[in-house]
Amino acid sequence: MIVEYIRYRIPGERSEDFEAAYHKAADCLSRAPQCADYELARSVEQPESYILRITWTSAKDHLEGFRRSDLFQEFFAAIGPFVHDIEEMSHYERTAVRGTGGSIPSLYDWAGGAEALERLTERFYDLVAVDDLIGPLFKHMNPDHPRFVAMWLGEVFGGPARYTHERGGYRHMLSMHLGKAITEPMRRRWVSLLMDAADEVGLPADPEFRAAFTGYIEWGTRLALANSQPGAEPVREAPVPHWGWGVAPPYSG
Repeated sequence: MIVEYIRYRIPGERSEDFEAAYHKAADCLSRAPQCADYELARSVEQPESYILRITWTSAKDHLEGFRRSDLFQEFFAAIGPFVHDIEEMSHYERTAVRGTGGSIPSLYDWAGGAEALERLTERFYDLVAVDDLIGPLFKHMNPDHPRFVAMWLGEVFGGPARYTHERGGYRHMLSMHLGKAITEPMRRRWVSLLMDAADEVGLPADPEFRAAFTGYIEWGTRLALANSQPGAEPVREAPVPHWGWGVAPPYSG
């Protein structure tokens, strides 16, 4: 991904027309396969100053893909009258310094932290133990396994990186699934029992949390199913995924 910043200085009497032009141009960005997202911001202290941020899949995709497309012709027709008001137009590479602030709670905090996740996994594995389909998979389970899974979920949902530091992170979790030949009915039963346990132990029931929680469980179990098949060659080194509110994790970093 590459981030383009375009800085404009628009006199107050032209600001309404400028924003209207970008409302129209934004439709082109929304349809462009090279564009990940975009945002137009206006300075509070200097209202004549605007910054447009566009995330492109790459600089090449922007310059050789979008710029040579019919969509660019539509885009330029909308914002053309303001091209001479541009003060800066540059591509920037992202660095590793990024994250979310404290105004938005993590899924870990919203769920109730380590104590809530341990309640969840304890109840879940109680249900698993008496289940005829997936119970046999866990017949010789380590007594601490529910606590370890709670540690994994805690790290995934934004809590302390305990699974990485104490259990070996992604590589260790992957090793737990290799060669297990999990079937789709088994995966679905696993998901169903976990959702039952979440209800029973009182995890937050608001739609936003449950949608994000379920999104990870679906993603994670489908990945585990694929990695468990005979002959599977999964990625061996990867970070523990970090899951947020409706946002899938990146595959690197």
